[in-house]
Amino acid sequence: MASLGLDKLNLPAKFLVGTVAFAMVAGAYYLLFYGELSEKTERARAKEKELQQQLAGARQNEQLYQRDLAELTDRQQRQNQLAKVLPNTTEYPAFLSSIQTVANVSGVALTAWSPEPERLEQFYARVPMNLSLEGRFHQIAKFFYGVGQLDRIINMENISIRDPQSTDKDIVVKVTALATAFRTLSSADSPEAKRPAGAAR
Repeated sequence: MASLGLDKLNLPAKFLVGTVAFAMVAGAYYLLFYGELSEKTERARAKEKELQQQLAGARQNEQLYQRDLAELTDRQQRQNQLAKVLPNTTEYPAFLSSIQTVANVSGVALTAWSPEPERLEQFYARVPMNLSLEGRFHQIAKFFYGVGQLDRIINMENISIRDPQSTDKDIVVKVTALATAFRTLSSADSPEAKRPAGAAR
């Protein structure tokens, strides 16, 4: 078997050769294994950091979304409440239904009603309706009070009480009144929208 000739070297030379050989093996290990693992580890750490930043951003965006969603829900609820008080359409059937409900609760007979044309004001529109009622005086008073408790704003004007008749130890009266509700204006109500096409300004 061929000899590498290490037997002829003295102890310091053998130590030097062993050191060089170990360094070469360690260098090869570092280049082949450790360097690649170290590079992969660094890439993984950088990716983890990036993902952590993305996660923090996503959580912040979620908080902002939840806040905006809560604000939107609150605005929609306020808008719905406002629409009950001051709707953006005439809604004559709903108007009459509210009046009829109050009349039923009050014990008043709603004998006639007739809607009048809307009257546009600067910031709102008046929605008038003539009413004819019949009932005892305290029922009429209860009716007017009930109208004042409705969600929608309704004014009672031009109230006329006439033809009192005594029945069953009570007085029944006939009442006419102008009930006026209101609605918000829309872009279709502007003078520009109502002007015929091609008309001079």
